[in-house]
Amino acid sequence: MSSSSHREDLDIALEMADAADAITSSFFKDQNLMIETKPDMTPVSEADRSVERALRGLLFARRPADSITGEEYGTEGEGVRQWFIDPIDGTKNYVRGIPVFATLISLVIDHSPVVGVVSAPALSRRWHAVSGGGAYLNGRRIGVSSVSNLTDAQLSIGDVRSFDNVGLSGEYDRLESQVWRVRGFGDFWSHMLVAEGAVDIAVEAIVAPWDLAALQVIVQEAGGRFTDFQGRSRFDGGNAVSSNGVLHDEVLRLFNPDQLN
Repeated sequence: MSSSSHREDLDIALEMADAADAITSSFFKDQNLMIETKPDMTPVSEADRSVERALRGLLFARRPADSITGEEYGTEGEGVRQWFIDPIDGTKNYVRGIPVFATLISLVIDHSPVVGVVSAPALSRRWHAVSGGGAYLNGRRIGVSSVSNLTDAQLSIGDVRSFDNVGLSGEYDRLESQVWRVRGFGDFWSHMLVAEGAVDIAVEAIVAPWDLAALQVIVQEAGGRFTDFQGRSRFDGGNAVSSNGVLHDEVLRLFNPDQLN
């Protein structure tokens, strides 16, 4: 699929990111920010909801036939073109004044992300990609690393306890024991560092589709691989592995020792 066929969609996604950055930046470190706890015990702030409402309004004006799925307000519409929005990925960081948070925006067609934007204003970083057009950070093209041995690889994770929660602590321990270095950059940043070539592998045990759709297209366009733990190229598998591609099969073997040769 030609990248030029989605150039206007990317422009819309970048316009949405500008709107989101203005809102998240205005609320960031605001001591009066209203915070609630959702049924799954994760926090949601006034900023999360303000961002998603603004982006939905923009999309309905620009792409009224498309459907929208967001973390805070669910799915609206039935269009085959579906936008996924995570208004603030890293809300726990955001509400504590940690600058590692981002708005994630993706367009998915036929279950494949074709446009992805990740905007992290407090880090002064914005990543974007269109299927077939490469991946970029602040307008500069990026690519994954060429590290070919697990013993030389840097791994990034989110919450290590999540692997125990889904019965994969042993599998994670095997991976951790074989890599050179582990750091918990977490959330979107783990995968964007893979796309940049600064990190070689990122794994997450519990994630939602809106957490991953934008990340998938960016990692893939940077030359990497992005799958679930079973090796399926998808953003809705409930877990995720991104890598420079060279190391991917080795990581999958550690999580599926009886299934992969």
